[in-house]
Amino acid sequence: MHRRTFAATAALLAFAGALPAVPALAQNFPTKSITIVVPASPGGAIDLAARLIGQKLTEAWGQPVVIDNRAGATGIIGTDLVAKSPPDGHMLALVASSHAINPSMVSKLPFDTVMSFEPVALTHVVPLVLIVSPELPVKSVKELIAYGKANPGKLTFASSGNGGAPHFSGELFKSMAGLQMTHIPYKGSTLAHPDLISGRTSLMFDTVAAANVQIKAGRLRALAVTTTRRSSVLPDVPTMQEAGVPGYETSTWGGLLAPAGTPKATVARLNAEVNRILALPEVRKTLQDNGIEPGSGTPQQFGDFIGTEMLKWSKVAKDAGIQPE
Repeated sequence: MHRRTFAATAALLAFAGALPAVPALAQNFPTKSITIVVPASPGGAIDLAARLIGQKLTEAWGQPVVIDNRAGATGIIGTDLVAKSPPDGHMLALVASSHAINPSMVSKLPFDTVMSFEPVALTHVVPLVLIVSPELPVKSVKELIAYGKANPGKLTFASSGNGGAPHFSGELFKSMAGLQMTHIPYKGSTLAHPDLISGRTSLMFDTVAAANVQIKAGRLRALAVTTTRRSSVLPDVPTMQEAGVPGYETSTWGGLLAPAGTPKATVARLNAEVNRILALPEVRKTLQDNGIEPGSGTPQQFGDFIGTEMLKWSKVAKDAGIQPE
């Protein structure tokens, strides 16, 4: 466990509708230090977002913000800690998209994915990119699909591990394109890159940030990004829809949750401040330089989005024959 203290797609990124005024009851919040639990190891997108938000919250409110990394079980361990914390707004979780996938992978979660939390704000969206081995004789998504259909069962797709957005993005592509592909999970995306570069695996959906170095060096070929907008980091790479797969849209994302029962006034104050922070030019630049698009929106919009994601990934799991364990 590591501690540090600090003194999306078009629809997601258009979340900045009219934000609610902060009720007077929340003006005394916070009364002590705030902990943001990051249910993952340091260094990823949700960790970076938490650190940026934590620093700015401290500057604005004068209370220290502790970033508590609690990795394990695709985010379940750290998220469960927050679910069982006092609902006063001083303990938050910055969860990733695996939060909406876990119900399709785990039969008995220690919390209810929806009812155990109050959604606070969507913090960011991370486009994924479809990358292929340079050994594969394809230079577009259409060529990849044609190759896969001409060579049934020959394609393999790597992922950063079972149950994450990269894994399920591959399953969704497999289903929508009508391909036979074998999934090969790794313990992290960078561990999958050598086999992909050498041609031992065929393709992979990975975050733009993780794959960009290999793409720029010519060691991997980028065919498309998975969001409905092109990535600011890879502006010349088409979206999956532009590349010929209409309706395809995935991402990995992050957002803040508070324990169920946290006062609405406190949630509203947190939401307003997080949205202000995410709109700051220096915060936006830091996120975008790392292949991350800032989020925004109301707690209701974030809650609705989580519900939509759960339904989408549940269907992908069913189509792929994935049973919760």
